[in-house]
Amino acid sequence: MLGLNKRDTSFLLIVILLTMTTPFLMQPFAENSPLAQFNSGYPDLMAKVAIFGIFAMGFNILFGLTGYLSFGHAAFLGVGSYAAVWMFKLLTLNVLPAVILAVIMSGIFSLLIGWISLRRSGIYFSILTLAMAEMSYRLAYSVLTPLTNGETGLQVRPNDPRILDSVTSANYPNLFGLQLSSSYHWKVLGHDFTFNVGFYFCAVIAIIAFYISMRIFRSPFGMMLRAVKSNQQRMSYTGLNPRPYTLAAFVISGMYAGLAGGLLAAMDPLAGAERMQWTVGGEVVIMTILGGAGTLLGPVLGAGAIKYLENIFSKINDNVLDGWFSFLPDTIRDGVVWFFSRFTGEGWALTLGLMFMLVVTFLPGGLVEGGKRIGALFKRKPKGDGDDPQHHPQSTPHVAE
Repeated sequence: MLGLNKRDTSFLLIVILLTMTTPFLMQPFAENSPLAQFNSGYPDLMAKVAIFGIFAMGFNILFGLTGYLSFGHAAFLGVGSYAAVWMFKLLTLNVLPAVILAVIMSGIFSLLIGWISLRRSGIYFSILTLAMAEMSYRLAYSVLTPLTNGETGLQVRPNDPRILDSVTSANYPNLFGLQLSSSYHWKVLGHDFTFNVGFYFCAVIAIIAFYISMRIFRSPFGMMLRAVKSNQQRMSYTGLNPRPYTLAAFVISGMYAGLAGGLLAAMDPLAGAERMQWTVGGEVVIMTILGGAGTLLGPVLGAGAIKYLENIFSKINDNVLDGWFSFLPDTIRDGVVWFFSRFTGEGWALTLGLMFMLVVTFLPGGLVEGGKRIGALFKRKPKGDGDDPQHHPQSTPHVAE
């Protein structure tokens, strides 16, 4: 099916099912439940998980397959956002042309950056990409103010030309007239499930991006990228030039980042230089490593975990903690609340740091490796042909076997 073998087809169908049922999976607790604090089934967060999942998928094609660690992918995210917003301002509020332009512009920009940065490898490549991203951020923040609107950011306004739109008063992106902000609420058994048009648009794009990523991983091109990671020097000795392959991977990765930037602008029609900061590029590195670099599903899991921590743990303040530990005596409760407040609210990044440290130390393969270990606990190892508790001598195999 679609060029995939039976196992990959089943895997893709499972991913599609999980993606389409995200509003249920991220809203497991009833609204009046004490655990409702951990619900995350609202449109903004669900869309961010899909968008940053795309961002991490693209980064994984470069880092997971070739081993080239880039800290500058935030530049392509920002270029995609600016391109999409300019499309909204000048041509139409339909999201499809904006997303296409975002992918094209980020691909061109990543070709330029990759052509320069890939002249070096290892730590020098990483430093070059970081420098390029920082220069892009500074240019967007100050020098290119006529194009980026500087620190204020580029916004969609009702009086923008939009030559292909008949109605100029609207100022929110749509999909052939269907507003991305519109939602349908289904209240059942104390749950409030939200089905948002914008999320499902991002989810469909994410599924397509995942399928393309899977095809790349399984293709001869993906095998060449693994060869680059395994032993680039030996690959050169065979007469193969690794640079075209690494440049192609870099451009594909940049186009994924631009796609994510375009979708961010579609969900929130604003493009600012802060999306090009080096911290955003570092965040996608953490997402990929946390989920499992070099795996198909790992980057998506890492993106979901980080966005969940960012949006859920950051909302847990002292008042929430006081309610949780109200059963304790006052003196003990104050100390407990003070301790846990270091890891929640504004200190949620400390929780992320500890989680990242534990994963890197005990699960080098990320969350995917953790899932495999848990799954192995529930699998009984079948008795194979080589299992021989009596240690009987084996017959010598025929030379042709």
